Amino acid sequence: MQSFSIHYAKQWAKTSDSWFAKLIKRGWRTIKALEMPNVPIVFSLLYHLHVVVKQCLADLLRVLYYTPMFKARLSNQPKQLYLYGGLPVVIGSLDIYMGDRVRLAAMTTISGRAVGRRVPKLVVGDNVGIGWRTSISVGQNIVIGNNVRIAGDCYLAGYPGHPVDAKARAKGLPDTDDQIGDIVLYDDVWLATGVKVMPGVTIGKGTIVAAGSVVTKDLPENVLAAGSPAKVVKSLKSLKSIVE
Repeated sequence: MQSFSIHYAKQWAKTSDSWFAKLIKRGWRTIKALEMPNVPIVFSLLYHLHVVVKQCLADLLRVLYYTPMFKARLSNQPKQLYLYGGLPVVIGSLDIYMGDRVRLAAMTTISGRAVGRRVPKLVVGDNVGIGWRTSISVGQNIVIGNNVRIAGDCYLAGYPGHPVDAKARAKGLPDTDDQIGDIVLYDDVWLATGVKVMPGVTIGKGTIVAAGSVVTKDLPENVLAAGSPAKVVKSLKSLKSIVE
């Protein structure tokens, strides 16, 4: 009742032509326009104090809480694991092995297919970076090699989560075995922002996949691929030889 009265009062003040409603509107506009006098030195000090305090609190949480909590979910104890922004989400039955010097964003979601007796396995190599809002869905196995870079909003789709048959979906049945597949990213692969990798795909060493691409078939090593479905655009071997 109170919530309704407040909303009704706001509507009345906005639409009424009475002198009291106009007085309320003028007063509200005056309040919304209030601000502190511009004192650059004070504002600068406040901003830098805010940044320092925020970073110190974030580091304390990362070192004393988030990292130990996440390591408790792993099958090994990696060194120099860096979680930025909080604690990644892990869903389902899943065996996770993580290498050293991995950087992992808080909004990463890692899930394992909860169907059958076999426990899905995720293997992440050394010196891997995984960006914001990336989802890793492990059907059976997903292997991410050393020095791999996965940008934000990527999706490694080892399993879809739902069956193709509409009646089976309506009944809440899980996906079928023929819908899942292993995903392998060899060393030095770079997935740009928004890349989707479908089940059963292997991406060769040193290959770069352009932003927004959907990888439905295997890609060879040392190429640039783009598009939906992703196709090889050019070889990176010649560029590598020029740099060397």
